[in-house]
Amino acid sequence: MNDSLPGLLRNLVVLRWLAVGGQAVTIALVVHGLGIPLRAAPLWLGVGVLAAFNLWASWRVRRVARVGAPEAVAHAAVDILVLAWLIGWSGGAMNPFAPLFLLPIALLAVALPPPWVVLTAALCCLGYAASALFGAPLPHVHGAIGDPFNLHLAGMAVMFAISVAVVAFFLTRLAQALRSRERELARLREQFARNEGIVALATHAAAVAHELNTPLATLTLMLEDRLDQTPRETDRGELQTMAALVDACRDRVRELAAPAESAVTLDERPLAAALEDVVERWQLLRPAIELERDGDLADAAGARLAPGVGHLLTALLNNAADASEAAGERRVTLHLAGDGGALVGSVRDYGDGVSARAAPGALFRSTKPDGLGVGLALSHATVERLGGELSLQAAPGRGTRVSFRLPLPGTSA
Repeated sequence: MNDSLPGLLRNLVVLRWLAVGGQAVTIALVVHGLGIPLRAAPLWLGVGVLAAFNLWASWRVRRVARVGAPEAVAHAAVDILVLAWLIGWSGGAMNPFAPLFLLPIALLAVALPPPWVVLTAALCCLGYAASALFGAPLPHVHGAIGDPFNLHLAGMAVMFAISVAVVAFFLTRLAQALRSRERELARLREQFARNEGIVALATHAAAVAHELNTPLATLTLMLEDRLDQTPRETDRGELQTMAALVDACRDRVRELAAPAESAVTLDERPLAAALEDVVERWQLLRPAIELERDGDLADAAGARLAPGVGHLLTALLNNAADASEAAGERRVTLHLAGDGGALVGSVRDYGDGVSARAAPGALFRSTKPDGLGVGLALSHATVERLGGELSLQAAPGRGTRVSFRLPLPGTSA
C-alpha cells in the first residue's frame, strides 16, 4: 500500500471532472456550434460514461484510507479507454487532442512503482494505437477555420493550454504534498532522536536508582538513630527535615526503579489532592523558593491525575526555580486550573528570559552551567505522549512562562 495513492485518486477525480466539462464544451462547440460533421452520439456516450465512473470514484475515495497500485491503474485504465473512444470518433491520429494519452503516464509516474508505470504506459500506447488504426478520419471542413490542417493547428493550441493547466495544477498539488511530507519527516526525525535519548536516560536512571537505594536506606537508619538519641525538640528540627528529604529521595528512587506497568496507572485520589501532594513534595525539596499559586480546579473535580503529570510539574517548577535563583530571585508562580476536560497550567520564573537554546524539545542542551539539559525535553515528551500542548513565552516584565494544556482522564467532557 502507498499512502500517497488516496491523494492521487482525489486529484484524478478533480481532473476527471474538468475533463468531463471540457469535453462537453468541446463537443457542443465543434459539432453543434461550428457544424463539423462528427457523429455526436458516440462522443456524448463517452462523456456520459466518464461522468458516471467519476461519480463512483468520488464516492470511493471518500470511503477508503488506503489504496493499492492495481486500483490506481484501473482508474487510469478507464480514463485511457474513454479517451481512446473519444479520439477514435473524432479524427483518430489527426485529432489534436491525441497527446492527452501522455497525461496518465505523467500523473501516475510520481506515485507508483516502475512496473505499474510501465503497465500504464503500455495501456496508453494501446489506446493511441487503437484510436489511430480504427478511428474515423477527420472530415474536411469549409468556412472560417479552413481545411483540416488549420483545424488541427487550432486544436493543438487548445491542447497546449489544457496541458499547461493540468501540469500546473498537478505539480502544484504535488509540491504541496512533498513539502508537507518533508515537514512531517523532520518532526518525526526530531521526535525519534529525542526519544532515543530519553530511553537511554531512562535506562541509566533505572540502574542508578538501584545503586542509590542502599546508601539512602543507610542514611535513613542513621537519621532515625540520631533522632532517637536527641531528646530536645529544638535540636530535632534539622534532623527531621533531613529525614523528610531522604524519604522523599527514596520515594523518587523507588519510582525510577518501579516496573513499567506502574507508570500507566491513574492516581485514584481526586485531582486537587494529587496535585497538592506533588507541590508539597516539591516545596519540601526547594524550601528556599517562594511559590505563588493561583487557579481553580473545581471544573475538574471528577478527573484523575494521569501518569507523568507529577514529574512534568516537578521538572517545570525546578527549571523555573533554577532560572529565578540564577537571576537573584527566589520566587516562582504556578497556575493550575480545570478547563472542561483539560488541565490548564503555567509555571513562571523571574529569570533573564527566554533563551534561543531553550527549545522545548532540545535534549541534553542546557543554558545553566550545571544543568543536564533534560528538564524541558522530558516535559515536552510527557506532554506529547499525553496528547497535550506545551508552549514557552516571555513573561510580562521579566522571566519566562511555560504553559501547558493536558487532557484529563476521568472527565465526561
